[in-house]
This record gives sequence, C-alpha cells and structure tokens, in this order.
Amino acid sequence: MKAPDFAYERPATLADAIALLSRDDRDAAPLAGGQSLMPMMNFRMARPDLLVDLGSLGELKGIAASGSHLEIGAMTTYAELAGSSLIAEQAPLMALALPHIAHSAIRNRGTLGGSVALADPAAEMPAVLLALGAEIVLTGPAGSRTVPADAFFKGLFETDRRPDELVTLIRVPASDQHQRHGFYELARRHGDYAMAGVATVSSPDSLRIVFFAVSDRPVRAQAVEALLTSEDLGDPAAIDKALAGLDAIAFAEDLNASARTKRHLAGVVLKRALGQLA
Repeated sequence: MKAPDFAYERPATLADAIALLSRDDRDAAPLAGGQSLMPMMNFRMARPDLLVDLGSLGELKGIAASGSHLEIGAMTTYAELAGSSLIAEQAPLMALALPHIAHSAIRNRGTLGGSVALADPAAEMPAVLLALGAEIVLTGPAGSRTVPADAFFKGLFETDRRPDELVTLIRVPASDQHQRHGFYELARRHGDYAMAGVATVSSPDSLRIVFFAVSDRPVRAQAVEALLTSEDLGDPAAIDKALAGLDAIAFAEDLNASARTKRHLAGVVLKRALGQLA
C-alpha cells in the first residue's frame, strides 16, 4: 500500500516547525528519521494531513557534555550515537543497546528523538532512557519544558508530548566509575523487535531495572529492585527470590507471546542482564 495524500513542509528553523505544528486547520505530524512513521502511513495506520520535515534543523542535532549530563539533540541518529566517544565513555548503557536496534540502514536514518516521541513499547531507547533517569526537553509555542523519563511514557504510543510540541533535547546523566550497566533482549532474529528486553543500572546505593516489549510502555520494575541489593547481583538464589516482584508488572500479550510467556521471558532477560552486572 501507499500513503494517503499529504502536504509537505521542510521548515528552516525550530520556530517555523512549531508554527506549522500549531496550525488548527491541519493534522500535522513531525517527520524525523521516518523509519516508523512512513511505514505506518503506507499501511494507513497514520494519516496526517501535513508532514513537517525536521531534517534541516541543525540545532536539533549533536552530542555534548554539559556538567554532569550529556545533552543529545533529538535529530541525532542512532549511527551518530554509536560512533560517539562521549556516548561510549559517559553513557555505556546506550552503547550496549544500540547494536540491537534494527539494522544499519535503519540506524543511519532513525533518530533518538523520533524513538522517544513514538514510544513504541518494544523499542530499546525509551527503556534505556528510563533506566538512566534521563530528561526529555519539549519545545512548543509557550517555550520549553523538561519532563523526567519516569513521567514521559504514558502508554501504548502515548507520551506527555502535546501535539504542538517537539522533542528537542534529551539529557542523560553521565555515568561514573561506580555504575555498572546491563542490557539483554530476546528477539526471533537479530534486528527484529524484541520479544522481551531489559536495561539495568547499578550503583552502590541504587538499582534501576526497566523492561521493554513486555507491556504497553517501558516498565520500571521497582518491586524487583526493592528485593535486591548490589551484593545480591552475583547470587542466583537471591535473584530467583527477587523474581517474585515481577508479579507487580502488568504484562501484555502481543503477536509474539501471551502475557504469561512475557512474564517468563522477563525473568530470563533479567537474569542474563544482572549476570553482566555481576
């Protein structure tokens, strides 16, 4: 199938892009890498009247260190993230996850901001940002606001972004020498969407565990976190006991597996990711 008819604009500035998204006479959609939106339009799952192409907005690209954070422009591609020494050194969890995202052709075009804004529950980056305690900067007609990743992802393809706002920047706390990171996903084939996956961040006084592809959004497993300490990460018996905390998660079935199977797979990927931490 092919996409329904649509108008197309390629604004030169962020202000122009927001003005186009703010128009009341058209259903406008921002176009970042297009790796999800264009297939959705071709299958008639999305029918925007107007595509606002963000490709000319150089102000939305780049990776920079800023104090205790990395600031990543929303239009930064996965390939650019993978090639960045700043990401490798200060956001190693992102570096662990990036090779699992689709294939090189997709990573060359797909953007971090596009993944964040779409909020596909099977995508890796939303879960990674939630595990890292990142912040999402949104810009609209009234200016910019910052939303913690914990509050940004609301449900299936649903976020805190308003229709006239753009994801413009992602702030990621820089890793320190005391942190350890684990990432694991199960997929039918490398590059496919995950059937279940998990991102974990451990420090001496905290543990964050976030699952993806098992519910309607990336899910932080706080009940599991409460049952583990950093000393438990190398103890299989302690980890098995902590899996009881998975009962607090609302697992959801999809085309790959039932909710019951998702719970089982969540336990598998968690054990393997915690093994990386240990």
